[in-house]
Amino acid sequence: MIDNRTAPYAALVLRLALGFLFLAHVGLKIFVFTPAGTAGFFASLGLPGWLAYVTIVWELVGAVTLILGIWPRVAAIAVIPILLGAIFSVHGAAGFFFTNPNGGWEFPGFWIVALLVLALTGDGALALRPTPVGK
Repeated sequence: MIDNRTAPYAALVLRLALGFLFLAHVGLKIFVFTPAGTAGFFASLGLPGWLAYVTIVWELVGAVTLILGIWPRVAAIAVIPILLGAIFSVHGAAGFFFTNPNGGWEFPGFWIVALLVLALTGDGALALRPTPVGK
């Protein structure tokens, strides 16, 4: 049974946690690896280097929309391809456990599940949902 009094706050906590995780990963790509370094890493995987810049922007937009609660269900689904890309390009070959060399797919897989849970649960409390035109 769902507790309708606390469920919106559970979704809020999940939304914030997911948003701040993406924000941390954006920070890592910008301030630690640098955008150029991230592009170089993408290229070393056989991916186009410019995809790193798209990924950084996509993660940043996803993080902000999740944290603020702007279409969070859509945002949750929209950032899943980033994690699938991480699994298929790097982490999948490393096995399941994230403690394996090159980090396995355990953490990105769980992250995807949490995003799906948020998408199914709803926006949560304190979400800044855009009002549809005409309402």
